[in-house]
Amino acid sequence: MKVILQADVKKLGVKGDIVEVSDGYGRNYLLPRKLAVEANAVNLNTAKVNAENKARRLQQEADEAKLLGAQLEKISVKIPVKIGKDGKLFGSVGGADIAKVLKEAHSLNVDKRKISIAGEVTRLGVFEAVVKLHPEVTTKIKVEVVAG
Repeated sequence: MKVILQADVKKLGVKGDIVEVSDGYGRNYLLPRKLAVEANAVNLNTAKVNAENKARRLQQEADEAKLLGAQLEKISVKIPVKIGKDGKLFGSVGGADIAKVLKEAHSLNVDKRKISIAGEVTRLGVFEAVVKLHPEVTTKIKVEVVAG
């Protein structure tokens, strides 16, 4: 029996896959639990359209990430921080601080969890942050930590 999965099923496939299963497994488990629908002509056409829409949406997200990455490569971020008597920072600079400055100064929305800096930034200077915008798109930005 051929079925189209409506949800991810462990050891069988992911949503939208067309798989061949035994008649009993399909009729007694997958269909009653609405984990799959029978692969008839109407359902196959619907699945095909859904797959094309998903592919188009993923391509659009990748293109948008590439554009944002090109914009970010040109940007240098200055982050003013408080320093102590011996020149050390109070705390450290992280992804949240960089995301906040990008939003305020450059009107760019970047999720703080997608920004990473190698090591801890606990002193003044210029650092390089890696921004993972998409599974295929990664860019680097310069972060300058200054006394403020």
